[in-house]
Amino acid sequence: MASKDDAVKEAQIVDARARNISHNVRCTECGSQSIEDSQADIAILLRKLIRDEIRSGKNDKEIFKKLEDDFGETILYAPKFDMQTAALWLSPLLVAGAAAGAWAYQKHKQKTNVHIMALNLVRGVPLTPREKETMLDILTPPASQGFKSQEVKNSFWWRRLGGQ
Repeated sequence: MASKDDAVKEAQIVDARARNISHNVRCTECGSQSIEDSQADIAILLRKLIRDEIRSGKNDKEIFKKLEDDFGETILYAPKFDMQTAALWLSPLLVAGAAAGAWAYQKHKQKTNVHIMALNLVRGVPLTPREKETMLDILTPPASQGFKSQEVKNSFWWRRLGGQ
């Protein structure tokens, strides 16, 4: 009875490992499906090959290596990281970094473009509250030691009156 339970457990383990490996192997005939999902003849043969390799005692890495050696690197869904595939792996990070840098530069440029704000003031274009705050921060002279409290009061009333 125990040997029958062991045989069933072993079959379940082999099946689970085979399914896990099969989900990560591309069908050479279909291309867009894993061999686990495909019903092509080659997929059926590859699933049988994987189960045979597991029963012979090979680990998952050895099975993936054998499949890669026999069918090429494209059979695996996740390519390995090396100098040839570095651009593939790092391109999302590079694109995200470039987008974040462009966004940050645009925000910085928008926040600190004093010349445009000054021209808008001369033209009579009303400033937004954020632009007023930026202009006040830039145009308010640093507090000197003797007149610090007076300048803070002026700055407070200046802000309170809305810069008028």
